[in-house]
Amino acid sequence: MSLRILLADDHAMFRSGLKAVLSTQDDLCCVAEVADGQAAVEETIRLTPDVAILDVRMPRLDGLRAAERILGRPGNTTKVIVLTTYDDDSYVYSALHMGVSGFLLKSVPPEETIAAIRIADRGDAIIDPSVTRRLISRFAGSIAPPASSTELDRLTAREHEVLILVAQAHSNTEIARALGIGDETVKTHVSRILAKLGLRDRTQAVIYAAAHQLVAPLPPLPPSAHRLADRQGP
Repeated sequence: MSLRILLADDHAMFRSGLKAVLSTQDDLCCVAEVADGQAAVEETIRLTPDVAILDVRMPRLDGLRAAERILGRPGNTTKVIVLTTYDDDSYVYSALHMGVSGFLLKSVPPEETIAAIRIADRGDAIIDPSVTRRLISRFAGSIAPPASSTELDRLTAREHEVLILVAQAHSNTEIARALGIGDETVKTHVSRILAKLGLRDRTQAVIYAAAHQLVAPLPPLPPSAHRLADRQGP
């Protein structure tokens, strides 16, 4: 069964291009495309797509306000991914606070947007890795160490290692290579970490690790390194 996607962007060429990309995937189907945030909210209510992809800057209602209205509706099942050309931290913090399932720059390759849709649909969340690193720098430099490490004490030594690597925006394959273990073993470790710490997804794990000062501030990724840190799931 195909995932039903709604596209909202005031640039018709971008919408058409992304719709064309989605049409190449057997498991993805664009059920609506709109040019403003208000229409995105109305069509999401009418069609209940699996995933809504919203541009940040749109007329009538911007993407963040549209996301807030969609996600705030009782019984909502639509996941939201926010796309933007603006590498602005204020957008990221607002989007994460609302509970969006993805925050990506429009410059990411099409295959990464496709991967993000599938990740969002299964209940995980992703953010652009360059943004992840700025989140780490921001939190690690401004939040005091926790009074208790009880939650962290639940983790095994290997799970602690995996958590740190996740927080540094490494993919499952990179973590597996670094620790000399298999990809499936990494997925198992991440799932156990999330369960033990009461976290929803990898994005929350990144913020948790930064807030507990498990990672040091990191330099920004080079432009060529745009990839999804968690495109392979838990």
